[in-house]
Amino acid sequence: MTIDGMTVMVPVHTAPAFESPYLVEAPDAYGRSRISREGLVLGEVSFPQQPKFYRLTTADGIPYSKIAVLHGRDVLATTVLQSCIRYQSRTKTCQFCAIGQSLAAGRTIERKTPAQLAEVAKAAVELDGVKHMVMTTGTPPGKDRGAAILTESAQAIKAAVNLPIQAQCEPPDDDAWFARMREAGVDALGMHLEAVTESVRHRIMPGKAQVSVARYFTAFEAAVAVFGRGQVSTYILAGLGDTREEILDICRRLTAIGVYPFVVPFVPITGTPLESHPTPSPAFMHSILGPLSGMLIATGLKAIDVKAGCAKCGACSALSTYERQNAGARACS
Repeated sequence: MTIDGMTVMVPVHTAPAFESPYLVEAPDAYGRSRISREGLVLGEVSFPQQPKFYRLTTADGIPYSKIAVLHGRDVLATTVLQSCIRYQSRTKTCQFCAIGQSLAAGRTIERKTPAQLAEVAKAAVELDGVKHMVMTTGTPPGKDRGAAILTESAQAIKAAVNLPIQAQCEPPDDDAWFARMREAGVDALGMHLEAVTESVRHRIMPGKAQVSVARYFTAFEAAVAVFGRGQVSTYILAGLGDTREEILDICRRLTAIGVYPFVVPFVPITGTPLESHPTPSPAFMHSILGPLSGMLIATGLKAIDVKAGCAKCGACSALSTYERQNAGARACS
């Protein structure tokens, strides 16, 4: 929903959401609504209208909405491979992951082909004014860890439409994949730590933790050399067990080498092992996002300069808002 000009991702089908003191009325025909607390109206919100490209189907009869979806206000998002080598194993799966749920519910298909992605991306730009695209993937077997299918997908999309693309995958074993992805049309790269300490990583995502934090950092440095400062990012979930100091320490290392740390509050997903895990408090998030926004400004990393992806969208975190406020405060001082 959009609040005061900022589009945010608000979970409504999770356990913490049912305890929320806020109420949003059903939107009108234009997506407009009001938000209240204990009967007091606090302001207006709006919801995006269903995109026009959702009405279409691919040449092989698959609804476009099963290939890619609208995320935020103007972002096209897709999971190219809706399966993961780690998901089926209780000893390896990331405990917050729900990659198999939408597939089991029939809301998507397992493998989106390059041709399908190109067809849908072109329509989303032409019909709905989509500005950039996020392509993530479950991790397939093999040492490239998804880089190969993201590369071929980006190449097909860029041949069909001029749309900035962020690709997201685990660090491939061979850093040469970064140049291949860039040459194929990937504009920004996300390699997501999720948790920042090895102890939390091994507890929460034992399979993914086999790729060490040290390997992530060598991959970050290699990727920044290809994509440029600020065009490589990592997703960090605050609230999984890492302390404020541990998160900020990693963020200092990341910003120093030109990686944008996109820190978001953990949101539990129903049906996952962490469905009842508490969300972090506003005070905890404030204690991280305030100093982090200062780091970003000091190192010249800005969400507005990211070409595509999560940091540019900003719907899952208040970080970009802190960034603008911090920059405004410095300009006035």
